Amino acid sequence: MTCVNVYAAPMGEHTSDESSGDTTQWMSVDATAYDVKWERIEASGENAHGEADFVSRYSPSTVLDAGCGSGRVSIELARRGCDVVGVDLDGPFIAAAKTKAPDLDFRLDDLSTAKLDRTFDVVVMAGNVMIFVAPGTEHDVVANMAAHLSPGGRLIAGFQLGHSISATTYDALAVECGLVSEARWSSWDGDPWTEASNYAVFVHRKPERT
Repeated sequence: MTCVNVYAAPMGEHTSDESSGDTTQWMSVDATAYDVKWERIEASGENAHGEADFVSRYSPSTVLDAGCGSGRVSIELARRGCDVVGVDLDGPFIAAAKTKAPDLDFRLDDLSTAKLDRTFDVVVMAGNVMIFVAPGTEHDVVANMAAHLSPGGRLIAGFQLGHSISATTYDALAVECGLVSEARWSSWDGDPWTEASNYAVFVHRKPERT
């Protein structure tokens, strides 16, 4: 069954104000509408849990859902037995996530600076998170997510290309932050990557301790 790569911004969509030169204004996305969209996808017979399927291939016990939005991926991974923490900068989305799953650990925080005082087998950034972080914070986000990985853990990120960050740039950021490139796919289904792909799912690994 094929999953759907939906262009969505759980952390809010940034827009540019040309008159002021401000490129970091944030337009909040409605959490209810976002959830309804995924409910309709699932009702239509499409796979709404492609990201969770992909993460599950690595059999993680602990997962940080970075840019968790209203908790769709977190809740599904928890249902599969993972110990999950969800983090997002969008207050209404975190409120929606806590309402749907009050027993899960959802936190309102910035991915570039959040300190969770623990590490994870997998950090996943689904929902195009990397193209919606505040411009100029991309390195800080990747570095901070890498710091929250256990040795041998994996940073998994999927986003549409042709926006604020390219595949080459993201790979370079991850390597600069001490990670090793392990795989690149064109979808959460694991379709092969080609230079013509407009979507990419990256897997980077944190080296084991020596």
